[in-house]
Amino acid sequence: MKRLLATSIALALSSSAFAEKAPTFDAKRLSEDVKTLSSDAFEGRGPATPGETKTVEYIVAQMKAAGLQPGGDLKDGQRAWTQAVPLARSQISGTPKLDVAVGGKNEALTQGEQIAVRAAMEGSKSVSIKDAPLVFLGYGVDAPERKWNDFKGVDLKGKIGIVLINDPDFETGKGDFGGKAMTYYGRWTYKFEEGARKGAAGILIVHETAPASYGWNTVKNSNTNTMFDVVRDNGAAVHPKLEGWIQRDFAADLFKRAGLDFEAQKKLAQTREFKPVELKGATFSADYAVDQQVITSQNVVGRIEGAQRPDETVIYSAHWDHLGVGEPDKKGDKIYNGAVDNATGVAALIEMGRAFAQSPKPQRSVVFLAVTAEEKGLLGSEYYASKPLYPLGKTVADINMDALDPGDPSRNFTISGSAKSDLIDQLIAEGKSFGLAYTPDSHPEAGYFFRSDHFPFAKRGVPAVSFGSGDDLVKGGKAAGEAAQKDYTTNRYHQQGDEWQADWSFTGMARDLGLLYKLGNDLANSKRWPDWSKDSEFRGARDASAAERR
Repeated sequence: MKRLLATSIALALSSSAFAEKAPTFDAKRLSEDVKTLSSDAFEGRGPATPGETKTVEYIVAQMKAAGLQPGGDLKDGQRAWTQAVPLARSQISGTPKLDVAVGGKNEALTQGEQIAVRAAMEGSKSVSIKDAPLVFLGYGVDAPERKWNDFKGVDLKGKIGIVLINDPDFETGKGDFGGKAMTYYGRWTYKFEEGARKGAAGILIVHETAPASYGWNTVKNSNTNTMFDVVRDNGAAVHPKLEGWIQRDFAADLFKRAGLDFEAQKKLAQTREFKPVELKGATFSADYAVDQQVITSQNVVGRIEGAQRPDETVIYSAHWDHLGVGEPDKKGDKIYNGAVDNATGVAALIEMGRAFAQSPKPQRSVVFLAVTAEEKGLLGSEYYASKPLYPLGKTVADINMDALDPGDPSRNFTISGSAKSDLIDQLIAEGKSFGLAYTPDSHPEAGYFFRSDHFPFAKRGVPAVSFGSGDDLVKGGKAAGEAAQKDYTTNRYHQQGDEWQADWSFTGMARDLGLLYKLGNDLANSKRWPDWSKDSEFRGARDASAAERR
């Protein structure tokens, strides 16, 4: 079956009027876009800040200059350049008072050190929790289809649950949750959601670098600043009052003082036999005010209307936002510039639009979607996917670009996650024509599939892929690629050090964009509808809209 699919793709590519060489992408222009967007003047591109205003204005100006047309909200019969995205914004006012007590002995906790709590997102204007019992809930998973329930017989009303990050089989590499590959049950978002469904007053996730796939700095920086969510009718259905993370060593010490062995409990949590364990004599208290407002952020949308089937749409996406301004680092730097994450994706989106605008008009429409609030939980893409400007049933695919490598070329490329679809098979086939090998996600345990803006499309059935730069560098091979990725994750990812660098060549990114252009251009000039594999969890949602594509 796979061989037949690959053959059909190859034939389609060779017969396509657009099988000619992809346009050349300008590395210098990519560099200038990234340099500008990640400069201090854009203040870290935080949603609902002056940095957003500058960012949106810049992207719109560049899309206009590239030759795109506005593709956003309809106003008086005309498309605007933006799609309004209403968001609930929550921020802790002042310094939160946090402490634990074991056997009557209190310990004050410092926000950002032992603990990182988020502003309440279920609608509360304040959080006041006094001496709430602490309960260890293993991995915090309730998966009936896997006959797995970490909440057996526990009543969480008025209690704080402590849960582990990732899946129960992360450490062993085998089991009912995909081995090393993370399922959605392993994501921190799921842990909070399930805690809310079970009625917990709060959920604290134990941070460990390996299963989280990032260090404590990333947790601290992402959770102690302003929080955003899409506006919900019932926020308490998916958010407990208190959401936060605690350091692993602090958790281990807390367990010890409560008469428990942290590592032994974790090992038990990796089995179906695990039952919730109360930390005897241990309680948690929190007191802080929450400033809540509803604000409107913006997705930016450029478009080229299809010449023959304009109601069918190929989407390229990238998020424009980053973390804005926060607490200073050791150098006194408060701005999270977000050069790699994700000024590279925005620059790629602009230049991709330019390439399409300068080419023959495609048969299908192509949309260039720069979404907001990815760093707050994929909120801009979630909003678009829930309220699409162009019907998802007739959306051919979403090709997402997030944190591309601004350096030299590699011999390979990857994608986020391990989902199977015709779209991915086509990307792999196209890659061969560029001399690029496909390397499966080398860290499926990190759950990258659920961490990029293609996911809200995928879960609604739209074939979607998030492209990843390769790690087998032409200069230095895989050793150099892995070292560079490790350095970025440790020293720059979601930190103030993610800044533009003069020695970035952008030649690898320019080459990779040629591949992504070929993929989207072929789809935009065909009648094919890529689909998920028959055993994919997203196939059912796509099948449900099949009538729209007949």
